[in-house]
Amino acid sequence: MNFKYECGDFSQFQEQLKKMRDLDDKIIYALNTSLPTESFKGQVNPEAKCRELHKQLEAGYGDRQEAIKKCILVCADSVKQLKEKREESRDDVVLNKQFKTEQRKLRLLQAELSVEDIIRERTQKTFRERCRLFVNFDTL
Repeated sequence: MNFKYECGDFSQFQEQLKKMRDLDDKIIYALNTSLPTESFKGQVNPEAKCRELHKQLEAGYGDRQEAIKKCILVCADSVKQLKEKREESRDDVVLNKQFKTEQRKLRLLQAELSVEDIIRERTQKTFRERCRLFVNFDTL
């Protein structure tokens, strides 16, 4: 996936994550269009389709995890720097506001890791239910 890390604006980052989660959001549609019905079983290789879909899902998980963790590191570093500056000028209202904003953004980014776990679990459950007849999951 071509993901440009835009960690500065959390809303933009969330929008990019939403785009990256498109396959997970449409997993049932993807499975319905990939796996054959009884009448088309001979025309489609369901094992290959399930393996390809699994490969796409895993790549998406990796890309999103990397993006979230990178932004957490960037934001944590920013919080650390702002904290140090704040120690020097306790009365700086603008600096205090920036610090609190960055802290909030860091918590939101950390929460995205939990969201990823939930999305992955939901998608994998659906994937396994639909592909269990065609793929040995130990070999994926």
